[in-house]
Amino acid sequence: MKKYLLPSIKLTIILVVVLGGLYPLLLAGIAKMAPGKGDGVTVTHNGKVVGYERIAQAFTSDKYFQPRPSAVGYNAGGSGGSNKGPSNPDYLKTVQERIDTFLVHNPDVKKADIPAELVTASASGLDPELSPAGAYIQIARIAKLRGIPADKLKQLVEANTKGPLLGLLGPATVNVLKLNVALDELK
Repeated sequence: MKKYLLPSIKLTIILVVVLGGLYPLLLAGIAKMAPGKGDGVTVTHNGKVVGYERIAQAFTSDKYFQPRPSAVGYNAGGSGGSNKGPSNPDYLKTVQERIDTFLVHNPDVKKADIPAELVTASASGLDPELSPAGAYIQIARIAKLRGIPADKLKQLVEANTKGPLLGLLGPATVNVLKLNVALDELK
């Protein structure tokens, strides 16, 4: 037994030092070199921080672009999805309620034209981005409420659209928070 006890204690101490001390310090050092210095990239408006670039937040006013629904109420403290499959009756009821709500706030839109991302939550519940189609479909509502020409709003969406990585990987996306900050900056 003594033959195994001392090496086990030594290995435990080495692993505690390496995995409990050195590895976290290494990751913290790498994070300090990243954008946001490891604290997240903030978005500012009029000199005030209004949110984080990579975390969705709710916009309750119809005069703003709406993000994807969130299964966690946009709480970044605990991300997660609903874990309900597409044939789950509760999930289907929730999606139908979201469709009905979207149509109430966007009466010019037909049900068949609503992008799925506007009525289904992302896996994390905190996806900050929409496809350009998800933003374009909201332009009529915002143009009417803000008195801004739809063409100008379309240009704003296009200016805030980020293309696929290296022009090949992934879809084009629009960060909703940045888009709404740009919307508020329009005169």
